[in-house]
Amino acid sequence: MNSQAKLPIGIFDSGIGGLTVVRQIHKVMPHEDLIYLGDTARVPYGTKSPTTVVRFACEDTQFLLRAGVKAVVVACNTASAWALATLQARFAIPIFGVILPGVEAAVGQTRNQRIGVIGTSATIRSQAYRKAILARSEAVKVYERACPLLVPLIEEGWIQHSVTLSVLHEYLEPLLRHDVDTLVLGCTHYPLLKRAVRSVVGKNVALVDSAQTCAYYVREQLADAGLLNTRRRQPGLIHPHVTDDAERFTAIAGRFLPAPMAPARKVHLPPMGSEC
Repeated sequence: MNSQAKLPIGIFDSGIGGLTVVRQIHKVMPHEDLIYLGDTARVPYGTKSPTTVVRFACEDTQFLLRAGVKAVVVACNTASAWALATLQARFAIPIFGVILPGVEAAVGQTRNQRIGVIGTSATIRSQAYRKAILARSEAVKVYERACPLLVPLIEEGWIQHSVTLSVLHEYLEPLLRHDVDTLVLGCTHYPLLKRAVRSVVGKNVALVDSAQTCAYYVREQLADAGLLNTRRRQPGLIHPHVTDDAERFTAIAGRFLPAPMAPARKVHLPPMGSEC
């Protein structure tokens, strides 16, 4: 086992949505300690420019590296779309995004070669999913829809609210008219709405959970690198950090995480400057 295998895994997102990735990673790698950073002071990333997203992602990654992690998971589709290549070039540590695992799952599941993708405005604008899907199968037709209202609704905790259901109908019905049989939840916040999404799209549309596919992908990659903590027997702990409103984060996080979790700690992210 690699000497760094005992170190924690770092995970970052703009807010609470990345907790879906934390939950899935803890499920498939229950003995790993996890350090989570939610950049709640600057949420959402999905409305920001690519340059700003890259800068934020660099600052998030720098914080996690200073905390002593062995790998970083970008639990944010927007940051994965715009910043992953920069992060992988800039930092000498394994860094994983959420887009590639979701793409591979979607291409493998579609039966009629019609895939829908929902995400933030920035993720859809990047065409990261479209390009990655078409690179794997030119026969697939991809239908994308930006859903900018969903992240604020989820951050507000309106998971089952009637307003959220109405918004989902507005966003998803145009995709259903294209007869998609597979829908990629292209934002790690969106699995929190999986039940509501299912009520709109019906039982015949396969839902690709970007958090779940990412967790299995990360486990495979860490295993290949000898970085899994295979000698530990007790459950790993989750150490959350946020850039604003730690009490609110802790209250909301408890609804989604079955694992022991320390109270969220508010932190300050020093600027990276121009080097990233």
